[in-house]
Amino acid sequence: MLEGIIRESIGKKGTKALRRDGYLIANIYGKGLENIHAAFKMNEYIRTVRNKDTLSFPITVGGKEMNVVVQSYEAHPVTALLLHVDLMVAQSGVVTHYHVPVVPQGDAIGLKNKGLVHVAKPRLRVKAAIENTPNAIYVDVSPMDVGDSMLIRELAKIPNVTFTDSDRVSVLSVIKAK
Repeated sequence: MLEGIIRESIGKKGTKALRRDGYLIANIYGKGLENIHAAFKMNEYIRTVRNKDTLSFPITVGGKEMNVVVQSYEAHPVTALLLHVDLMVAQSGVVTHYHVPVVPQGDAIGLKNKGLVHVAKPRLRVKAAIENTPNAIYVDVSPMDVGDSMLIRELAKIPNVTFTDSDRVSVLSVIKAK
């Protein structure tokens, strides 16, 4: 379980001091909850997020245990080092927006015809309660040839989950390799 500390100072000077000590700055929020200004050890946070099996993962901040979902993050434009992360508390029964990763499965026919699978939307925005939200959206690309694309409206419907992106947006396609 990822353990964090509550930040006393939320100003620029305190933030720089924490980053120098190897901490990642985080804001934790949720519906009906007060915002928590926290900090996590950078390496522990990255290890936890990479090895998680579900969309939400447990953390402990200030003696409180909660499940959170990564909503957004900010990275340095040159070094790609994480600077800041927004975490939303995953409250059961509360319907809200989540970003669910898209995972292509199978080998497309177009791969044999000098094509490659291009994932246009690596994450789809869905509206659901956390217990109904899938960990990933799996898309079968086996029947796709060069020039074919999969739109949001062509994805399999998931019970109690609504796609909030436009239904005519391309999720992935098989394009000709250059």
